[in-house]
Amino acid sequence: MPSPRRNVEGRPLVPSAASSSSPGSPVHGSGGGGRFEFQSLLSSRAPGTDPTCARLRASESPVHRRGSFPLAGTGPSQAFPSPLPEEDRMDLNPSFLGIALRSLLAIDLWLSKKLGVCAGESSSWGSVRPLMKLLEISGHGIPWLLGTLYCLSRSDSWAGREVLMNLLFALLLDLLLVALIKGLVRRRRPAHNQMDMFVTLSVDKYSFPSGHATRAALVSRFILNHLVLAIPLRVLVVLWAFIVGLSRIMLGRHNVTDVAFGFFLGHMQYSIVDYCWLSPLNAPILFVLWKQQ
Repeated sequence: MPSPRRNVEGRPLVPSAASSSSPGSPVHGSGGGGRFEFQSLLSSRAPGTDPTCARLRASESPVHRRGSFPLAGTGPSQAFPSPLPEEDRMDLNPSFLGIALRSLLAIDLWLSKKLGVCAGESSSWGSVRPLMKLLEISGHGIPWLLGTLYCLSRSDSWAGREVLMNLLFALLLDLLLVALIKGLVRRRRPAHNQMDMFVTLSVDKYSFPSGHATRAALVSRFILNHLVLAIPLRVLVVLWAFIVGLSRIMLGRHNVTDVAFGFFLGHMQYSIVDYCWLSPLNAPILFVLWKQQ
């Protein structure tokens, strides 16, 4: 019969609860002292007890990397990230009106660039650029003002003076309203435009609305209502107004919406002139300068 194993002191070894545990147990093959040492080792390496480990884990956290909460010990100025500027924020719920306006603006810019075939000498229709510039002069405000003043000074009838006086009033009203709207809107001219216009003023660097389009619509409607013309001449007047507005887009001076609003504004300006029609009865002082001798 084999003798039981003995330790160094000669006492028999008694199997303990730790030795009867399974081989996979963390305390297998160790005594009570080994078990307490192993537990103390685990407790000393716990994440909550080691401040260095805690700081490393907090710095590796994806939530901390996003800046959701500050680390312990940071100052109050570093507690929360500064908000983004208003222009850098993304509008996640844009309004339908904003989407529609941006879409119309994009279409307007694209179509204006496509129709700007005379914007430069190297453009596809660059050879007809001088003709378009003649149309530009024909719709300019200065020739119309000077011509109206000359005809008014040479007129010898009260009816002619009355019509010319109201035409002068309409041209001055057009210059005032267009300059006012351009100064308020301040829309830049198209990027493909060449600033070689005839007698430009300070407001001519802005694009909305087209002064040539407003003047063409105003003058054409004035002529059709106050001059007796044959049908071919009336067609030519309407065609001239349309070509003047189109030439502004082809030369790259204006966008499509500038010309479209210019036609509308010129049409409404004539309604204002017709409503405030000047005559020797309601404005006699204006006709004193051209009184018949």
